[in-house]
Amino acid sequence: MNSFKAIIKSLLDSLRDLLPIIGVITFFQLFVLQQPIPNFTEIAIGILFVVMGLTLFVHGLNMGLFPVGENMAYAFAKKGSLFWLLVFAFSLGFGTTVAEPALIAVAKEASHVAAVGGMILDTDESRMSYAFGLRITVAVSVGFAILVGVLRIIKGWPIQYLIITGYIGVVIMTFFAPEEIIGIAYDSGGVTTSTITVPLVTALGVGLASSIKGRNPMIDGFGLIAFASLTPMIFVMGYGMVV
Repeated sequence: MNSFKAIIKSLLDSLRDLLPIIGVITFFQLFVLQQPIPNFTEIAIGILFVVMGLTLFVHGLNMGLFPVGENMAYAFAKKGSLFWLLVFAFSLGFGTTVAEPALIAVAKEASHVAAVGGMILDTDESRMSYAFGLRITVAVSVGFAILVGVLRIIKGWPIQYLIITGYIGVVIMTFFAPEEIIGIAYDSGGVTTSTITVPLVTALGVGLASSIKGRNPMIDGFGLIAFASLTPMIFVMGYGMVV
């Protein structure tokens, strides 16, 4: 019964979150463009599927991914092995990112544009190799970012200095990277913070900060996502310089 109530609450929350988007589209379509909504039935069914999917996704996060991330953070902190904790942090960042649907889509589109623009051979093999290399580069960069972020939590380093240093690195890399890769590099920072990576990484940071004496979850537990957005820009520009 409690689970059913939770799903109903998630359903209402999802509908509430989507109402502004629906309202904006409806307003501009009917009052600005002054045209009827095309394929209204199909769009309505699609919106219903989006609401249902978002509801199940959020409910699944609360039931599964958040507890798993926090529990593993507690377990590693209790075990007291820095090596395995850092290995886990890198593996978590790498594994969640390489499976990100948004990253897969961006890498595929980037390989197509690179082939059309003459940067790589216009063959299926070249496009697949370019897209795969881009995905692995981003995944490695996020794994490295989560590793550094976990080390920051353990050591208590101020996050602002690391972030400022990182963005200085982004600016410097921008001057040396090929123009064709800069936009992809910047977008790569955004697609890594998507549906799979964010819940697990956030839960890891909060759980780890909660389990270490002297750490504040509000101050030290958050910030891993910022690292995950930052390092792909540097790594992908480096990938463009090499490839």
